[in-house]
Amino acid sequence: MDLTKGPILKTMLWFAIPMILGDLLQQCYNIADTIIVGQFLGANALAAVGSAFSLMTLLTSILLGLAMGSGTIFSLRFGQKDEKGLKEDILASFALLLIVTILLNILVYAGMDLIIWLLRTPQELVSLMKDYLAVIFSGLFGIFLYNYFASLLRSLGNSFVPLVFLAISALLNISLDLWFVAGLHLGVGGAAAATVISQYVSGLGILLYTKIHFSDFLAFHGKVKLYKFRIQEIFKFSFLTCLQQSIMNLGIVAVQSLVNSFGTTVMAAFAAGVKIDAFAYLPVQDFGNAFSIFIAQNYGAHKVKRIQKGIKGAFLTSILFSVVISMIIFIFAPNLMGLFIDWSQTMVISEGVQYLRIEGSFYFMIGTLFLLYGLYRALKRPGMSVVLTIFSLGTRVFLAYSLSAIPSLGLVGIWWSIPIGWFLADAFGLFYYVKNQKKLLSIDELSN
Repeated sequence: MDLTKGPILKTMLWFAIPMILGDLLQQCYNIADTIIVGQFLGANALAAVGSAFSLMTLLTSILLGLAMGSGTIFSLRFGQKDEKGLKEDILASFALLLIVTILLNILVYAGMDLIIWLLRTPQELVSLMKDYLAVIFSGLFGIFLYNYFASLLRSLGNSFVPLVFLAISALLNISLDLWFVAGLHLGVGGAAAATVISQYVSGLGILLYTKIHFSDFLAFHGKVKLYKFRIQEIFKFSFLTCLQQSIMNLGIVAVQSLVNSFGTTVMAAFAAGVKIDAFAYLPVQDFGNAFSIFIAQNYGAHKVKRIQKGIKGAFLTSILFSVVISMIIFIFAPNLMGLFIDWSQTMVISEGVQYLRIEGSFYFMIGTLFLLYGLYRALKRPGMSVVLTIFSLGTRVFLAYSLSAIPSLGLVGIWWSIPIGWFLADAFGLFYYVKNQKKLLSIDELSN
C-alpha cells in the first residue's frame, strides 16, 4: 500500500487494522498463558508468570524498538523511491538486530538469578520464576525474526501478512497451552514452552514468506553490500527508538518490583490487570505505529499538507476510540478480572478492579502519547520520543514510590502515578509540536 496517495484517514485506518488485529492476536500469547495458568495452577503461578511478563516485555521492547526504528528508515527510503538504499538498509538492519539478539540471550541466561533478585520476587515464587524464565528466554530469536520481518513488510505498505502469521501462531499457542498445562501438567514451564514454539512458528514463517514473495528486496548481490555507514545510520536512528521503548518498559519493571513488595495477592491482581490493560489500549498503540509509517512515507515524498491533515484526523480518531474503551473497561472490570482468576479469590479481583478503574479511565492520554511517539519518530526526531518517555515513566516511577509510601494512599498511589505521567508527557509533546511545527515539517523547503 502506497500511503502517499488516496483518502487520508481511510488509507491510514485500512493500513492500521491488520496491525491492530495482529498485535491483539500477539497479546493472546500472554493472555492465554495468564488465563490458563491462573485457572489451572493458581495465584502463585499467576503471580510468577505475571512478573516474568514485565521482564519479557522489556527484552522484547529492545528488539521491537530496533525493528521500529529500522522500519521508519525503510519507509523513508520507500517514499523516496531509493531502491538501492532500501536494500542496503535492510541488510544492515538485519545484521544489527541479529547481533543484539545474540548478546541479549547470553546476558539473560547468565544473569537469571540477579534478575529474579532485582524483581524482589517473594521466596515462595523463586522456583516458579526460574522454571518459567529458563524456557521463555529461548524464544528471543523467534521474537527477533517476527518483529524484524513484520516491520519490513509494514514499512513497504503490507500490514496484512504479519496478521496471518500471528493468527496461526496465536491459535497454536492457545492449543499448546491447554495441552501442556491442563493435559500434560507441565506447570509454568509448559506454558512458557507453548509460547516459545508459537513464537518460532510466526518468526520462521514470516521469514520464509518474505524470502519467497519479496525476494527482490532481499536480493543482496552486485552493488548491494553490508556497508559500515549503513549500520551506523540504522544504529543511530534505531538506538533512540530502542532507548525509548526500553525506558518505557524499564519503568514498568521498576513499578513491577514495587508491586512485588506488596505480596502475592497484589502481584496476581497486577498481573491480570496489566494484561487487560495491554489488550485495551493496544489498538491505539498500533494505530500510532501505522500513523508513524504514514507520516514517514509522506515525509519522504515531501507531502506536507497531507501530513498536516493526517495528524488532525489521527488524533481525533485515537481520542474518540480511547474514550469508548475506557467506558467498557470501567463497567466490566470485575468480569474481566474473573477471566484470569477464580471468583473465590475475592481480594485479587478487588485489587485488580481498583487498578483498572483508575488507570483505565485515562486511555485517551496514552493514545495521544503513542501518536506523539510515532510522529516524532517519522519526522526524524526520535530523540523527542525518548524525552517524552522519560517525562512519562520518570514521573510514574517517582510518584509510584513516593505516593505508595504514604499510609493513606498505599497501592492507590501507584495506580494514580500512571495517568499523571501520561498527562505531563502529552502536555510537553503537544506544546513542542505547536511551537516548532514549521521547523519540524520544513514547510519552506518541501513541496506538496
